[in-house]
Amino acid sequence: EDEITLFERDMKEFWIQFKISYSAEQINQTSALRDLCKETIEALSEKWSKKLKEEDSMIDKIQECNSEILHQSKYVAEKEEQLTEIKSKLKEEEEQQKNLTDSIQELKEELMKKMEIKSSKNEAAKEKVERVSKIKTLFKERLGLEMRRIHDEQLQFIFRHIDHKDPDKPYMFTLSINEQGDYEVTSCTPPLDCIAELQLKLRETNNFSAFVANIRKAFTALLYK
Repeated sequence: EDEITLFERDMKEFWIQFKISYSAEQINQTSALRDLCKETIEALSEKWSKKLKEEDSMIDKIQECNSEILHQSKYVAEKEEQLTEIKSKLKEEEEQQKNLTDSIQELKEELMKKMEIKSSKNEAAKEKVERVSKIKTLFKERLGLEMRRIHDEQLQFIFRHIDHKDPDKPYMFTLSINEQGDYEVTSCTPPLDCIAELQLKLRETNNFSAFVANIRKAFTALLYK
């Protein structure tokens, strides 16, 4: 009985010591695990905190980049609009330049035509004056006609020997060549009612000799009115 009691007491003490020993070990392990977890959590927290800060910084940079890209996009859009306006103005100026060049060319061509016409008219007028001058002597000898060159390139025709009572009495008319290159009587003394008709016939036929002869006849006819 004492041995049993002793055994039971020893067993009880053993379990007490075992529990105490196991509990202390467990506490130590739990404490160590807790410290490890704490250190791990702190390390992870620091790591993720740093990572979050980096990501925040990256987000800020991305936002800045986006803002800069938006600004640059607006700037490019404005410049493209300005470039479009400049191109449009350049196109308008090119069209105006072309129109101006075409107008200048047309004016040149028109001027050349006018110069050719003027030259042709001047040549025709010169030929007419020369033709009149050539028959000057003939008219003077046969019709008692004297021709004089007066101001503004006009020719004055003076008939004599028409009035038998006064052979030296002058009957005259003045002839010029107008801008159209046609003969034009600018004065007639004494005046003749038929002068316009004779002038028109001269322009139609270009028969100068007949024109002068008909005027002499008209002056002679005045003596019998």
